[in-house]
Amino acid sequence: MVGPATSTRDREPPGHSPAVTVAAPAKVNLQLSVGPLHSDGFHPLATVFQAVALYDEVTVSPARPGAGVSLTVTGQSCQDVPVGPENLAWRAAVLLADTAGVSADVHIAVRKGIPVAGGMAGGSADAAASLLACARLWGLPSTRSDLTPLAAQLGSDVPFILMGGTAVGTGRGDRLTAALVSGAYHWVFALAHVGLSTPSVYGQFDALATAAAGPPRVSGDLMSALRRGDATAVGRNLSNDLQSAAISLRPGLRSLLELGEDAGALGSLVSGSGPTVAMLVADKDAAMSLTVLLSSSGLCSAVRYAMGPVAGAHVVRRERG
Repeated sequence: MVGPATSTRDREPPGHSPAVTVAAPAKVNLQLSVGPLHSDGFHPLATVFQAVALYDEVTVSPARPGAGVSLTVTGQSCQDVPVGPENLAWRAAVLLADTAGVSADVHIAVRKGIPVAGGMAGGSADAAASLLACARLWGLPSTRSDLTPLAAQLGSDVPFILMGGTAVGTGRGDRLTAALVSGAYHWVFALAHVGLSTPSVYGQFDALATAAAGPPRVSGDLMSALRRGDATAVGRNLSNDLQSAAISLRPGLRSLLELGEDAGALGSLVSGSGPTVAMLVADKDAAMSLTVLLSSSGLCSAVRYAMGPVAGAHVVRRERG
């Protein structure tokens, strides 16, 4: 039975050791093909995920018996993150506790490094990190195969954040197959001034009636380019069926995409449901040049550089009381 729940922001409770800290990466969709809305309220997807080196960190520590769950959030845009039971990290802890038959007396501290409401799976990263951290804290089975069924209940992107690397996602995006990938990929992310909610973008996608009639499929040209490690060809084959919907809600995104193209990016697209714009470049020097250009453009609130692919959610620190 889960105890009473409380929520705070930016304040750590005393005596928080022992603690487990897990880092979870952001994702970018190299391809996101979206089918028409089904009667179950979901869209079938065919997507190619890549985990990139922007991280949220989630630290969990035991609370007194009967205290229930509490949550704090720090880091960029933390004021936009819910700190109650609707938070995915909170929900992950409760789901795991209920499934395992343990008491969810735990404090969760989230440190944001992934853009909030930016189409890069920041909430899903927190859920994946919370699952893994709580499993380790409570001495429960914690392999990816142990946690993936619970991850899929929390959200379509959560299983991939546990997995990491590069993978093809089908169904709702939660049925994963690891992709054969060569080389490293250099990404520049232009963060928008205002976020976009995933439901609003999908709603606009449906309103625009742009879904193809047939089932969505992964691009063979993209997968071949990834196998060869041909970043130029990967850039040519980046695609996102939600991009038009995101641009219709945030017309300024078009200018960012055009700027990236004019600056010589290998390819640019809106990341997931947006509004972050992801730009693939040839190397770190090109990334630094594009970062300077974007930072001075006034078209975005911040710019981040990250490489991919990287590992999924993993323990980075464990303290003993």
